[in-house]
Amino acid sequence: MAHSVLFDQDQAYAGTNPTDGLEFYQTQFADPSATATAGTGMQGSADEFYASSYGTAMPIVERSWLAAFGTGGLPNEAPLMEELGINFQHIKSKTLAVLNPFKPLDTSIYDDSDMAGPLLFILVLGTFLLLSGKSQFGYIYGVALFGTVGIWTILNLMSQGGIAVMHTASILGYCLLPIVVLGSIGLATDLKTGQIAAIASIVPIAWSTYSSATMFVTVLSMSEQRLLVAYPVGLFYTSFALLTIF
Repeated sequence: MAHSVLFDQDQAYAGTNPTDGLEFYQTQFADPSATATAGTGMQGSADEFYASSYGTAMPIVERSWLAAFGTGGLPNEAPLMEELGINFQHIKSKTLAVLNPFKPLDTSIYDDSDMAGPLLFILVLGTFLLLSGKSQFGYIYGVALFGTVGIWTILNLMSQGGIAVMHTASILGYCLLPIVVLGSIGLATDLKTGQIAAIASIVPIAWSTYSSATMFVTVLSMSEQRLLVAYPVGLFYTSFALLTIF
């Protein structure tokens, strides 16, 4: 009986048109399957949609590992190095200022507390000492930490405007470059020899002290207290020179 009922229903619907009563409307949207296989047509449709929505052309996004260090083609996107506080132009300017301390300083490059250069110089110095058979990483970090805090305290007591501790660490770290050169010389010769040790240590200490004191005096406007600033700074770099030689 059930079979006959179903059979009768099938016979009843057999003569009807399944599309009767349905109305179809035109639309502006294209078939996704057609645009997906169109290749360039899909890209053109995406560009047109972006232009109509945002009023500008779609930006070209760079797809490479170099894009991780830049803006990646995105509008108004800051570079990664800038977001991390690393300015290669300032690093270059500060390094050249240390190498040529007699050149007039541009105080604008010391507005930021850049620590990329100092950390690099400390790491290179420790590597040179390690290659010469002296593992001094702990002493280097300890002297750098306590020396920076001590000099920062002295400068704030001596100056009216004061200076931030990170700015102090940045200047002291960049002026460590002559001591790094001394460490590289220790790879080729024994610095413990009497005359060689005296000459090799005095020149980098004086160089670093003069560069650092000049920067502090310029930034803090303490031209009349240059010698008072140079004394603790000289002791700071003397400690690094002793670690490098002995």
